Amino acid sequence: MAFIPSYIELHKKGELEKRITLLLDFLKECRLCPRACRVNRFNGEIGYCRASSELMISSAFPHFGEEPPLVGRHGSGTIFLTHCNLRCIFCQNYDISHQGQGTQITPSDLARTMIRLQEMGCHNINFVTPTHYAPQIISSLPEAIDMGLRLPIVYNCSGYESLEVIKLLDGIVDIYMPDIKFFDEKYSERYSKAPDYPRVVREVLKEMHRQVGDLKMNSSGIAERGLLIRHLVMPNGIASSEIVLKFIAQEISVHSYVNIMAQYRPEYRAYEYPEINRRITHKEYMEAIQIARSFHLYRGF
Repeated sequence: MAFIPSYIELHKKGELEKRITLLLDFLKECRLCPRACRVNRFNGEIGYCRASSELMISSAFPHFGEEPPLVGRHGSGTIFLTHCNLRCIFCQNYDISHQGQGTQITPSDLARTMIRLQEMGCHNINFVTPTHYAPQIISSLPEAIDMGLRLPIVYNCSGYESLEVIKLLDGIVDIYMPDIKFFDEKYSERYSKAPDYPRVVREVLKEMHRQVGDLKMNSSGIAERGLLIRHLVMPNGIASSEIVLKFIAQEISVHSYVNIMAQYRPEYRAYEYPEINRRITHKEYMEAIQIARSFHLYRGF
């Protein structure tokens, strides 16, 4: 049976428009993420993420560097959004996430962009760093649906999300792809100024999994719905990989699709912190893989 995204039914019922109204209201006293800056973005006030009320993107193209279930043969329709609510000091996309390099677009522009990516054969629409633009992104969906959008929506985020917002995305997002960056408050405070990150990401991943379950793929191996988790291994155990992988196996699902990533490199201001001013070793990466296997995780790495 052909895949039908869950947002189609919400649109037919009029529920999607109700969610958009609720999400847009968050911008009046912005609380789209746990920082809850409470600035009025409609009035031009700027919070921690540095984003205004206007949607900005850096690029949109078929991406072949994502996980295989997203890429398939024709790529993941990836839309890179500017700014970020986490702003890690080792960010590899700091020109986009910190400096905000990009182009301002309207929800109608975004709708047309999604349709263009679908026409190019992409298997999904992959929003990278969407947290602080969630209302604007979802506002573009009705027009895109009316134009024929039928691809899964991927919410590719840092994991530092508002639980209230994630609940409003239930039935809209098909594939959640959060990072789990840290499970130690001292590191999330030191590198991201977010001491509550470990608590937040635990709650958020449980809710994401409740909504979409384990990652499900079609007969061609293309992801259609579910949770896909990323974990970046960092030097000197900074990322608490053992605790993270144990949490995934025991509190999310042993069937979780987990991308254990080896591509950490010291970017942006990482040189200011000697303990993370190097790439990881092969030994550090293989230790993380063995830990995952010891907890009976088996998908994605």
